Amino acid sequence: MSFTLAIVGRPNVGKSTLFNRLVGRRLALVDDQPGVTRDLREGPAKLADLHFTVLDTAGLEEATDESLQGRMRKLTERAVDMADACLFVIDARVGVTPTDEIFAEILRKRAKHVILACNKAEGRAGESGMLEAYSLGLGEPVAISAEHGEGVTDLYEHLKPLIEKADAEVAETAPETDVDVVEGEDDGPRVPTKEKPLQVAVVGRPNAGKSTLINELLGEERLLTGPEAGITRDAISVKLDWDDLPVRIFDTAGMRKRAKVQEKLEKLSVSDGLRAVKFAEVVVVLLDAAIPFEQQDLRIADLAEREGRAVVIAINKWDAEPDKNAKILALREACTRLLPQLRGVPLLTVSAKTGKGLDKLRDAILKAHEVWNRRVTTAKLNQWLGAMVEAHPPPAPGGRRIKLRYMTQAKTRPPGFVVMCSNPKDISESYNRYLVNGLRVDFDMPGTPIRLWMRSQADQNPYKNKTKSTPSRLRKHLKKGAGPEQ
Repeated sequence: MSFTLAIVGRPNVGKSTLFNRLVGRRLALVDDQPGVTRDLREGPAKLADLHFTVLDTAGLEEATDESLQGRMRKLTERAVDMADACLFVIDARVGVTPTDEIFAEILRKRAKHVILACNKAEGRAGESGMLEAYSLGLGEPVAISAEHGEGVTDLYEHLKPLIEKADAEVAETAPETDVDVVEGEDDGPRVPTKEKPLQVAVVGRPNAGKSTLINELLGEERLLTGPEAGITRDAISVKLDWDDLPVRIFDTAGMRKRAKVQEKLEKLSVSDGLRAVKFAEVVVVLLDAAIPFEQQDLRIADLAEREGRAVVIAINKWDAEPDKNAKILALREACTRLLPQLRGVPLLTVSAKTGKGLDKLRDAILKAHEVWNRRVTTAKLNQWLGAMVEAHPPPAPGGRRIKLRYMTQAKTRPPGFVVMCSNPKDISESYNRYLVNGLRVDFDMPGTPIRLWMRSQADQNPYKNKTKSTPSRLRKHLKKGAGPEQ
């Protein structure tokens, strides 16, 4: 997750010009007419050795109603809340306006960090505006010219410590994944502590009950809830002690089908949800018992699997389900059929409203975390591989049987295995699935993502293709079994 900088300010102060300069392309429309930017634009930015994400926002209008200007203001405020820092741009030639003063006050209350930039400061025309900018109480202003590229060095000096601090926090918070396995070491799963708790993301469609679930765990109304879908706009992180288990839970905004995500606010919310998945060790996919396993539920579960996170599926609002026995059988069948990549994934029923089933959810999360860290010795793997090949040999394309020679575990979090074989490109996807499903069953790894890589021993042979440089006369001698000529 990269550092995010939101460029904010009233209309026509040069925000889009600065955005284009930072991303190195003309992604944003630029015009002398104020209010050209009505949407939110995001792009990867580079400033010397700094890499970050920059957001170009609509001009901060004073409107607060449901007019176009009011909606643009809400979108900009959302970007301010989401960003790691805000670059507040004013026009140095015009000076500080009453509108600038209003929004400086907003940024003081809402933004994590504010950098004040006086644009159009080339020459002497902007000197008076630079002096006026001190009255905003946002620290020393940075004189820039977005059009001519002046002042970017000063901007770099302001951004560098913020980005370095954010990178350090990300490195500390992000879970350790794709851990190399060292043969002979038998490290168990990481034990969660108060300093580094087990990180869990609760994801799902809007109004599935994610915030209600977390409020029930906390024992207080910490997060805003209600019948309206999409109340949660941020990925909110809360720490709690869950029956002596230190946990950090990310409550995410509901993820809807992409076609229905017309409002840019909701697009930002989905982006926050994806961020939360990347920060989690275990992802709880929360479904509504009344409408489970819709297309978006499957996409969310697949996203967690592709990111390599442990997954638990929880069916919420179970207290309102009339025919529980028939429903649970149908749900288990649908889960097996629709999520073959997560075969055996824990599926349990809960009621966030009453708190029923939350103890089972805690146990399932712990078990999924333990499986995610599972290690298997090379000796056991090769004994297992021999039995699997004997029961079901690999295909023989062109009549040439593929030989699976050796297997070892290379990674954990999630488990990853390497099989040394001949002609790895000829092994079918169905045979890979056969081996993965066998690993799940025989080594008790239900539901967790499993990575399987086929490698050719010939690729590691340092003498491969060396005969190409051998003289033809010598090759003839070697074929006959003779030694080299003296």
